[in-house]
Amino acid sequence: MASGESKSTGAGGSQGTPGAAIGSADLSKESVGDLLRLYVGVLDELRRRKVTRSNNPPLGDYTEYLVSKKLNLRLCSKTAAGFDATDEKNGDRYQIKGRRLDKPKSSTELSAIRNLPDHLFDFLIAVVYRHDFSIDYAGKIPYKVVVKRARYSRHTNAHRFHMKRDVLEIDGVVDVTARLKS
Repeated sequence: MASGESKSTGAGGSQGTPGAAIGSADLSKESVGDLLRLYVGVLDELRRRKVTRSNNPPLGDYTEYLVSKKLNLRLCSKTAAGFDATDEKNGDRYQIKGRRLDKPKSSTELSAIRNLPDHLFDFLIAVVYRHDFSIDYAGKIPYKVVVKRARYSRHTNAHRFHMKRDVLEIDGVVDVTARLKS
C-alpha cells in the first residue's frame, strides 16, 4: 500500500446528512468558511499523497490513481491527448473516467470523451461511485463498444457515454469492480 493510502477503496463517511463528521468532528457546527478551509486542506493533503494531480475536484484524479494502482497501469502525463494510462506489458491505452452518484437516480453520464473517431484509446475504464465515494460498479470497456454506445453532442463537440450497470453485460466488457475494491 502507498504511503497514506487506506486499505478501504471507498472514502466512507456520511451520506450528506446533518451532523456529517470526519472522525469525531461534527461538521454541522462549523462555519461555511471553516468548511471551505477544511476542503482546501483535504485537497492539499490528497495532492501531497499523490492521489490527485491537479487542483480540480478530486473525482477524476482519484479515479485515475485508483485504477492505475489496482490494474497495474502507468499514468501518463496530464498533457497526453485522449488517454490517461497505458499497460506497459502490451501497450494498450486507457481512458479513465469516474462518476459519483449524488442520488440513486443520478445520471450515469461520464465526462466528455473528446476526439472519439480518432481512436486515441483502446479501453475505457468507467467507475461509478456511490454518494460516499465507495465503488458501486466499474467496467473495462473496449473502444468498439464505446463507439457503438456513445452519442455525439454538437454542443460540447464531444461524445457522451452513460455508464449504466447493463454495460457490464455487453460482450467484451470486463467487470473490474472486485479488482478495484480489493
